[in-house]
Amino acid sequence: MKIPNIKCKIEMFCSINPSEDPEKIKKSILNIFPNSKIKIEDFSINAHSKDLTSFEKIYETIRSKRSQKNYRRNLENNLDNDTTWFYLNKQAAFAEEIAICEEAEESPLGPIKVIMTSPDIDRIIDWIVFVD
Repeated sequence: MKIPNIKCKIEMFCSINPSEDPEKIKKSILNIFPNSKIKIEDFSINAHSKDLTSFEKIYETIRSKRSQKNYRRNLENNLDNDTTWFYLNKQAAFAEEIAICEEAEESPLGPIKVIMTSPDIDRIIDWIVFVD
C-alpha cells in the first residue's frame, strides 16, 4: 500500500451508552485506527489522527471486498467542501472488522463517526477507493 503524502485531519466520534464500557469503545477505535490519540469524556469518545496510515485497515478491506464503488458513493454523498465522513459499526470494530454503515441506525449501539478534512480531500477519496 502506497500512502500518499497528503495533509489530512482524521477525527472519530462515538457516544458511550450507559451499558457500555468506555475502554471497550476505545479498543474498538484503536482496532481500526491504531495511531489515534483518544480522549474519553463522560458520554463520548473523541479521537484524532493526522496520519493517513490510520486508514490502512479500511484501505485493505475495501480492496478485499471489491466494494470500492459503494464506499466512493458514500464518501462523495457526504462531501462538503474539504470534508467528508462515514459511519463505522462500533461492534464490528471491536471484533477488528470493518463495516461501514450508510445510516447511524445500522449500528445498534451507535456508530463511530469518522470525519476526514483535507485541502486535497478528492485525492484522499481517490486513494482510498481507487477502482482498478
